[in-house]
Amino acid sequence: MADAEAAEITKGTIRLQVAAARQDESGRGVARMPRSAFQAMGITEGDVVEVEGKRLTAAIALPAYDEDQALDVVRLDGLQRANAGTSSGEHVTIRRAESRPATRVVFAPAQREMRLQGPTEALKRVFFKRPLVAGDLVATHGQQPVQNVPNDVRRMFNAPAYALTEIRLQVLSTQPKGVVHIDENTEVELRAEFEESRDGRALVNYDDVGGMDETIKALREMVELPLRYPELFTRLGVDPPKGVLLHGPPGTGKTRLAQAVANESDAEFFIINGPEIMGSAYGESEKRLREVFEAAERAQPSIVFIDEIDSIAPKRQNVSGEAEKRLVAQLLTLMDGLQARANLVVIAATNRPDAIDEALRRPGRFDREIIIGVPDESGRREILGIHTRGMPLGEGVDLKELARSTHGFVGADLAALAREAAIEAVRRIMPRLDLDARTIPADVLESLQVEKSDFLEALKRVQPSAMREVMVQVPTIGWDDIGGVDGAEELLREGIEMPLRNREAFDRLGIRPAKGFLLYGPPGTGKTLLAKAVARESEANFISIKSSDLLSKWYGESEQQISRMFARARQVAPCVIFIDEIDSLVPARGSGGNEPQVTARVVNTILAEMDGLEELNSIVLIGATNRPTLVDPALLRPGRFDELVYVGPPDEAGREHILGIHTRNMPLAEDVDLADLAQKTTRYTGADLEDVVRRAGLNAIRRLGPKAAAVSAADFASALEESRASVTEKMEAEYSKMKGELKRRAMEVKPIGFIHEGMIESTRERKHDI
Repeated sequence: MADAEAAEITKGTIRLQVAAARQDESGRGVARMPRSAFQAMGITEGDVVEVEGKRLTAAIALPAYDEDQALDVVRLDGLQRANAGTSSGEHVTIRRAESRPATRVVFAPAQREMRLQGPTEALKRVFFKRPLVAGDLVATHGQQPVQNVPNDVRRMFNAPAYALTEIRLQVLSTQPKGVVHIDENTEVELRAEFEESRDGRALVNYDDVGGMDETIKALREMVELPLRYPELFTRLGVDPPKGVLLHGPPGTGKTRLAQAVANESDAEFFIINGPEIMGSAYGESEKRLREVFEAAERAQPSIVFIDEIDSIAPKRQNVSGEAEKRLVAQLLTLMDGLQARANLVVIAATNRPDAIDEALRRPGRFDREIIIGVPDESGRREILGIHTRGMPLGEGVDLKELARSTHGFVGADLAALAREAAIEAVRRIMPRLDLDARTIPADVLESLQVEKSDFLEALKRVQPSAMREVMVQVPTIGWDDIGGVDGAEELLREGIEMPLRNREAFDRLGIRPAKGFLLYGPPGTGKTLLAKAVARESEANFISIKSSDLLSKWYGESEQQISRMFARARQVAPCVIFIDEIDSLVPARGSGGNEPQVTARVVNTILAEMDGLEELNSIVLIGATNRPTLVDPALLRPGRFDELVYVGPPDEAGREHILGIHTRNMPLAEDVDLADLAQKTTRYTGADLEDVVRRAGLNAIRRLGPKAAAVSAADFASALEESRASVTEKMEAEYSKMKGELKRRAMEVKPIGFIHEGMIESTRERKHDI
């Protein structure tokens, strides 16, 4: 607040605009205001204030965050907004309040499907000293820290949690009436079953959807404004928006977001689950659809939400049944008939927008399409905060670190992760439970915490739902597990690890990161290990594809496989795609011989996808081959494979390092000298050296039997005699010659595309015949 004149102040009363609270303060019952408001009302931090919108409630006054100090806003969470009967953007009146000790407070579950039982002492601890008003919605909470609060308020927030999940309750009655708080003498009663709630926000509000700030803002413009202030559109002489289509991968929160919008808009919510609307009799499906719209019209302002709309409004040219075509036509008619229904908005959700009839996807029906994508790191942190809101978390749990390590997880995956971690915590205390007893001892409940190890175990079982069809893993191999490839390692670190971890530096300088890397060199030099290590060190997902997996005998299937692979990589970015033996997948086109057409189409698809990566963030393609001259030259130019990285046999220092890695868990005799072994293994690759170590171990077992305690120098000497270097001098010379040729081939422009002589000859023959 800039000055005292910026707010309406009368006798210690102030009027401020409502804004949404931060996610981590949801359910705490606080109101954050600028310090000038504190001065105007004559209160201090931690005092109780009345907040009055359409209804009166109470909150604990806390100072605004630094960025809000100059604004006339009060930040309230979703439950507090419901308690005050207000929404973001509206104004409320705030005044100082006196909270009296309650002699009796009655709570009940705020959700219809919930039954509660248990000691009320836990409730007493959670809501101790918290201001309450009859009719309020309140929530239990975990022990996550709240920033910038006085010590006595912090102690109140750190009361032991009531349960492993957040529980929303309604304050049915208080004695005396008005603003009260629970103290040592208060009698607390918990009713077992739900009693009619006056507000749907007990179920879901904006605080329950994370990582969607921009989406919520766009939806509020499209939905809340027409429902709350239709006169704005009348004054401007335009029709209000009629429909919004939400689309994105499964589990991103489309249905939950629609429910939150309905609850925050104070609108009636009508849901149509696609398949349920279908009837067996002629015209029954259309009749059911009309009935829903007629009921919504009578209950204005209202929102009709159609889930899985692709199942009831598919493209009419793609369906054979008349019932589906009539249903699409009926939906088009109903949405066109919305002109007279200013207070009715249709929201639809699908994860297959391309399957919906085109006639629906135009202004006047679905006016705007909003993509709800896979959340980024900050979004995942918000979602984890929501799902662990009621958890007693151990000191070692770092939600930021968890958010960093869950690339590609959508909201449903993160909810599953939190649930699995909670089950792990329960599994730890199972030995202390008496299964014959009906109740759990209070001391066991008190000690129950979800630890970091529980989340790590849960991560092993939960994987991104968008990637269930392909194996996506974060590799376990790091730079310490690879030796003798220092040059290649440095190039990959600069080209992949740095952009994935420090994207803002590239944006600041206005340059794009490399899109692709081609690793080439003799077999066994560690190309695959390099790709795995860079994926791990970049904290990226790793999709490993074999060329044979992408080739199919069915026409067009190979190209679709490649497109699907890149689409999945976009969903779980940052991601490293690794294609081994890429020369068999993308051979040079027009090279003559009996070249199958499928490989030419595959090359074209990969070229198109890599050029399409211009718009994508944090996806890198790594190809590996030991025959780079067979790869199509169009792939080798900048913008596709930007870097051609030679991975050759290691030098002497590299060989010593590799031998050290492979003998890390091997008991060596004192006479074993790895430096001497490295000197004797010129042109040995990493695979060759691993074979030498394996043979030496076998020799020790052969010489001393199964109880062999150490491997001696003699065992290594025998192993060297049995093995050989897989790289010859001639091969080294050929790869050295290739280095300069590969870039030159990529820059060559062939005047007649890739037409070979046989094709020209056959063309001449046809001309002669004509």
